[in-house]
This record gives sequence, C-alpha cells and structure tokens, in this order.
Amino acid sequence: MSSSSLPNVTGFHPPLTLTASTPGRAATTARGLRGVAGATSAAGAVQDRMASWISDLTTLHDLSERLPRTRTVEEALHETLRAGASLAGARRGLIALRPSDSGGHDRLVGLGLDSADLGDLETVPRESASHSRLLDAVADACPGEIACDDIAADAELHPRHREVAARLGCAASYAQPLADADGDRLGAAVWFYDEPAAPDERRRHLLGLYLRQAGQHIANRIELDRARHDARELHQGLLGRRLPVVPGATLAVRHGGAAGGGGVFFDVLRLPDDALGLAVGTVNGSGPATTAAMGRLLAGLRAYAVMEGEDPVAVLSDLELLLRVTESARCATALYGYAEPATRRVVLASAGHPPPLVVGRDRVEFAETTLSAPLAMLSCWEAPSVELELAPGETLLLYNEGLLHATGEPLDLAFSRLYDVVAQTPAALRREPGALADHVRAALLPAAPVTTAGAGPVAAQPERETVLVAARDR
Repeated sequence: MSSSSLPNVTGFHPPLTLTASTPGRAATTARGLRGVAGATSAAGAVQDRMASWISDLTTLHDLSERLPRTRTVEEALHETLRAGASLAGARRGLIALRPSDSGGHDRLVGLGLDSADLGDLETVPRESASHSRLLDAVADACPGEIACDDIAADAELHPRHREVAARLGCAASYAQPLADADGDRLGAAVWFYDEPAAPDERRRHLLGLYLRQAGQHIANRIELDRARHDARELHQGLLGRRLPVVPGATLAVRHGGAAGGGGVFFDVLRLPDDALGLAVGTVNGSGPATTAAMGRLLAGLRAYAVMEGEDPVAVLSDLELLLRVTESARCATALYGYAEPATRRVVLASAGHPPPLVVGRDRVEFAETTLSAPLAMLSCWEAPSVELELAPGETLLLYNEGLLHATGEPLDLAFSRLYDVVAQTPAALRREPGALADHVRAALLPAAPVTTAGAGPVAAQPERETVLVAARDR
C-alpha cells in the first residue's frame, strides 16, 4: 500500500500538515482564530465594565437612600460627610456650609475632627484652604474640584496650611463644591487622607453624582428649617412672650415642641381687681392654618375673659360659639380658670381638657373638673364650673394632652405617671413654680437622642407640643 497519509490509530492523531498549494486557507484560519480570541477578550472587557457600572450604581443608590432619613440640616451634613468619605476613600472630612441666604445656617461640621481640629483648620488663610477657596470663588469661575495630592510638598500652599495639616496628620485632601439643583452654591466639602493620595477618576465621578443629590437634600432641609422657624415665631408671637406681674402670685410657663406651628394655646391674663385668668387648650390639626385658627380662638378668649369676669363657663360658651362661626370643621379642648391670689380662690371650667393638679406641701391631687366634651363636638356646649380653695403655698399646675401623649403610654398610665412624678418632687422644687415645671418636663418628656461617636446624630422623632402653666400664691 503506497499511501502518503498516516493511519488513524486510537488515541493518536496525525499532525496537521499544510501543503504549498493551500497558503490562503492557512492564513484565513489563523486570522479567524485571532478574531475569535479578540472578540472573546472584548466581550470580557464589556462584561467587566458592566459589572463595574452596576456595582457603582448600587453603591450610589444605597448611599443616596440614607439621605431622606435625615430630618435636620445637621443630620444631613453628617450623613453627607460619612457617605462622601466612603466614596472618596477617606476617613476624615469637613463641610463648610454657607448658603447665599444664610438665615443662621452658616456652620462648619467635621467627620473624624473634633472642635479643636476644626478650630485649627479655621486658622488657615482663606486663599489657601480648599473649602474657603471654593466658597470665595466667583460663581462662574468656581472650580469643579480642588485636589492636593501631597500637602507637605505643595509649595503653593500657605505655610500655615502645611503646618496645620502636619499637626492633624492630613497628608492630602480633595474638595468639591456643594450646590442645590439650580446650581446655587451652598458650601464646600473636603476629605482628608492620612497619606499622599488622590481619588481616581471613578471615585471623583461617583462623589460628584452623590453631592448633587446631597446638595439638593440639604437645600430642602434648610428651606424646611426656615419655614419651621417662621411658623414658630408666628406661634410665639400669637401666644405672647411675657407673663404679667400680679400682686400675690408667682407664675411660670414652659412651652416647647411647636416646630411646625401647632394648635396649642395658653395664656395668663391680668384681670381687674388683681385677678388672674389662666387658660390652656388645643385646636386640632397642625401647620399654619391651625396656628391661624388658634390665634383667632386665643384672641376671642382674651376678650371674653375680660367681659365675662369670674364666670369661666360663660367664657368657654362664648369660645364655643366663636369656634362654630369661624372654624366649623374644627374642634378644640380648653380649660379656663378665674383666680383671686389674695383669697386663693379659683373657679375652673373644662371642655374636654385634662384636669389640673393641685400641688402643696401636704397634698397632690387632681382638681375634679366636671367632664365635658370638647368645644364644637356637641350641638350645645355647657358644663358647670368647680370652685377650689388653695391652701397657703399651694400651686395650681395646668398642662395639655401633649404632655401626657409624650410619655408614650396609654392615657390612664400617663395620668398615673404624672401624678407620681409630681408627688415625688422634692419639697424645695414644689415651692418654686418654674422649678416644679422644669422637673415635670424633665421626668416625662423623652430624652434627646444619643449620638454615637463618628456616626453623626440619630434621627429624632417629631417632638410633641407641650405646655405647663404653674401659678402659686407668694
């Protein structure tokens, strides 16, 4: 057998030989193999890039989701610093907030920097400090970022800048401006590195995207803070800021929690013959409309207290009629008392309001005001009054439902807790109405949220509007 081909044997395959007559086919085969390898490599690169994008978007989404949970400007700044440090690959930083319409919002907040460290950074000349340069730049010429890869070796920086950085152990920094959605500058953020370094292009891009969202959220918090301040000022203006001076009486008022303009009202009126009008009440609802309704009701109560003299039932009856005429869709609770300090005589009437407490050296008890529905809840409001005779040195303590609800307990337990707190108040505090009111507030109201070092403030629950009015004969 004269065959030029080798036989096929199991497990062995002859080598592929190319004859001179097939050069084109061999070249095509080689190019095909290289093309397949190149396509596979390109597909792998695309997959890697897609995986990187998905990872970046997931990280950005997770960090951005935390922003809406912050309720105040301070909380939003701390969350922005924490998330920005994660994106920039740093562990320390600061935000200098300086909105165009400040309204008291200018501040310097640090991450991993205490007040002394921030004070040192404040001594760096403005023309050298990164955050100051961003704040002072003309809007049209504001740089998008300022990176100092090696602070110690940067001869263009002010010597004081390098000195402070060396003392704080900051070897490099990276800064970006903070602005709202319209591009109006709010401030600047800076992150510090322990070693000479700079964030890469990917980190800078992600940080810029995050700061756009953070800037708008901070701007929203600032605007909300301003609105709350205006509502609080309006509320306080309607309530009045000074207590009257009445012979034979010592007075104290503690009011808090009206951040958004509430419906709680109170008043201490000096009436003819050195008498006192004591009032506490609540208009249902919240916001500016409720504050306006409360203002109208309070103005009416002041007028009726002067006209009706020592008849609290007549005062509340007139108030109920006013509420029906001006605020037909609302109801309100109210407690009004006519007091004569000289004789320690008090006449009370209540419209669905918690009974006051009589606090003395030898007794603590609730005044038995007659049960009555809130104003505008029934077709005709009417309730008899109750008369009290206070012993020398006793205090009449009025409060609102918000004080009871702020305990977080059911009303029956809240009443019991209020009674226990007052009954256990030291005698020295009972003799001073202001000290008694402060003690009750401190014992009943929830403590402020605890801040964990480096984690920023914990979001607090909305504060209930509370009021305490204490009146005692001298």
